Amino acid sequence: MGQAKGRKSIFITGAASGMGRETARLFREKGWFVGGYDVNAEGLKALEAELGPENCVVRTLDVTDRADYQAAFAEFGAATGGKLDLLYNNAGIGRGGPFADQPFEDVLAVVQVNFVGVLIGIHEGIKLLKVTPNSMCFTTSSSSATFGMAGIAVYSATKHAVKGLSEALSVEFKAYGVRVADVLPGLIDTPILPPGAAANAPKEGLFRAIPPMDVAKVVWEAYHSDKLHWYVPPELVELDKAATLAPEATRDQMAAGSMFSMQPKAD
Repeated sequence: MGQAKGRKSIFITGAASGMGRETARLFREKGWFVGGYDVNAEGLKALEAELGPENCVVRTLDVTDRADYQAAFAEFGAATGGKLDLLYNNAGIGRGGPFADQPFEDVLAVVQVNFVGVLIGIHEGIKLLKVTPNSMCFTTSSSSATFGMAGIAVYSATKHAVKGLSEALSVEFKAYGVRVADVLPGLIDTPILPPGAAANAPKEGLFRAIPPMDVAKVVWEAYHSDKLHWYVPPELVELDKAATLAPEATRDQMAAGSMFSMQPKAD
């Protein structure tokens, strides 16, 4: 059984802070064995101390490096007896600004981490998911996957890609008995936001600041459900509907407003 000793297990990228860290805490409280992965070694060290080394395995991971991912999954599988109940692809970066002025290196970095990293994670992780009954592949998309958002165009595009990938794989992976879902968070108070963004956010409405634990609770709920898209806050689904049914009107409202002006900072 390995270190997990038969417990259900979750593999989390971006686990050193924010939504990933809160998810690790919650699942540990629920009795799960946690795999925590991030580029932030100090954050992982603190996470391991908090969860207890007998309850987790932590490791630095560059999600854009397939060989690094393969090694991480091999170590995780050794600890869990080759099982993986929930893969949570959460790692991401945000580099915003007008697209025409963005350094192309930033454009590529966002694509590599936010989308290619997810592709690698799922492509490698499915090997463990397939042999684990009732397993799930879960990924962090974004409210910016409802309608492309100015100022974070490339970030938004990667999250649209994640949403579309989740939809397609939710069909394909049925053949393996693996469920697929994603979460589309709004303004979550995590380190990806620029300083002061959460404090200056509206107190009400779609883009009010929300604690990352609210997303962690959704991850837990999603594992016990067959729902495909999860919105945090839930009323973001109305923006998704509006963008589908009336894209021109949505475009014009965004162009006239300022609610989407808060850009993620560079990682």
